[in-house]
Amino acid sequence: MDMAIKIGMLVVFFGIMLGTGFYCRKHSTDVDGFVLGGRSVGPWLTAFAYGTSYFSAVVFVGYAGQFGWKYGIAATWAGIGNALIGSLMAWAILGRRTRVMTQHLDSATMPQFFESRFDSSALKLASSVIIFVFLIPYTASLYNGLSRLFGMAFDIDYSICVIAMAILTGIYVIAGGYMATAINDFIQGIIMLVGIVAVIAAVLQTQGGLTEALKGLARVTDPEVSDVPGVFNSFLGPDPVNLAGVVLLTSLGTWGLPQMVQKFYAIKSEKAINKGMIISTLFALVVAGGCYFLGGFGRLFGHRIDLNKDGFDAIIPAMLSELSPFLIAVVVILVLSASMSTLSSLVLASSSTLTLDFIKGTVVKDLSVKKQLLIIRILIGVFIAISVVIAIIQYKSNVTFIAQLMGISWGALAGAFLAPFLYGLYWKRATAGSVWASFLFSTVVMTANMLCKPIFPKLLQSPINAGVFCMLIGLILVPAVSFFTKAPAKEHIDHVFSCYDAKVVVSVTDAIGEPISKED
Repeated sequence: MDMAIKIGMLVVFFGIMLGTGFYCRKHSTDVDGFVLGGRSVGPWLTAFAYGTSYFSAVVFVGYAGQFGWKYGIAATWAGIGNALIGSLMAWAILGRRTRVMTQHLDSATMPQFFESRFDSSALKLASSVIIFVFLIPYTASLYNGLSRLFGMAFDIDYSICVIAMAILTGIYVIAGGYMATAINDFIQGIIMLVGIVAVIAAVLQTQGGLTEALKGLARVTDPEVSDVPGVFNSFLGPDPVNLAGVVLLTSLGTWGLPQMVQKFYAIKSEKAINKGMIISTLFALVVAGGCYFLGGFGRLFGHRIDLNKDGFDAIIPAMLSELSPFLIAVVVILVLSASMSTLSSLVLASSSTLTLDFIKGTVVKDLSVKKQLLIIRILIGVFIAISVVIAIIQYKSNVTFIAQLMGISWGALAGAFLAPFLYGLYWKRATAGSVWASFLFSTVVMTANMLCKPIFPKLLQSPINAGVFCMLIGLILVPAVSFFTKAPAKEHIDHVFSCYDAKVVVSVTDAIGEPISKED
């Protein structure tokens, strides 16, 4: 009976996802509709698409367990940072300008933006290669958190679960494009919101409630981490410096991730941006804040795992193992929702970028709209297949570097793109040379961090801290190099920024002006 409940809930979930994909086929008849939903997506769908693309199984199982164990209840700061910096500030600073300038430049992807903004087709090709190289391992890492949960909930081989999830995600993305992804993200987001609240309540109840759980955490000691009593129950935890690195990479890093920024390209209007900003922030506060808050109690369940053998990924499943069959099914669907939403966003960003920015005009000079759509759909299948193969190899052979590559991928992408994109939206003097400097610096540093870790200072041996270092240096590097390189052509830059000076006529219900005198 218990197994029937779990399987039944999964069947209903997958049925809704597939039905949405086929329903949205009418929105994916051209490239703009398939990749951006015709730039007419409302605030709720965009906000949930942003949030569900943000938080995957890597966060729910990997990061929540790892950072909750390391920093205790202070890990909640990562979730708060995700809400305030990664959502609220990202929407406020990037949202409107991204939407206006990308439409003005007719850019559907981040590489197209770099080409049009900095008048350099070489930048488009380079950025598309960086996205392709570093999004593939990121995509593969999404499956990592599922293995233990499925092992706990079902007597099904992990490979079968991964393949099934990948095929179903591929079908609805290939059929319905961005609109199907956005609608499914909304449904999956509702599941994530309800699920995380229910799971936190249930897990804390096993410890006698919130107050007793906090008291229990205050009694936990670990001499290898800190000699301070109650440090895992403290405001900043045992290691505030490295905790700050986690907050910055997982929060500020979203500003430079192509699959996140692309959500702003598709939003419908300025009103939708303002409303979406509030919705997205609240979503992140509940989901990310709740996720890291839950992970902060991980040490109360340390007796259930062998950390040296099982690793940090075993912590969250151990916390959930004694819940009711219904709640376990909710958790599995919650993590599936998080993973499928992020997977769909990543493969859509990867395939559209490779097609529109690399193949079109470079490999194939004259590519019709119909052929572009066909290639995008084929590449979605290819990217999903590659990620499945990598994930299964990682699981079967316990190759741990692939999981670590998630941090490398995030750091390289955010480090390379954040500063050029931000300055490109706001500063006319930013040059193509400065963008090249940012690209090269971050990709070289993060690749070296993966291959030659001992050459880095101890603080920067962590991929997370190295990624933060790249982002911060990029914010200095772009203006510094811009001052020493040739300024962009005035005609070109005036054209690019003319979108912000366009005059529009609004009714008096939308704007308050000076009173008109009788003489006028």
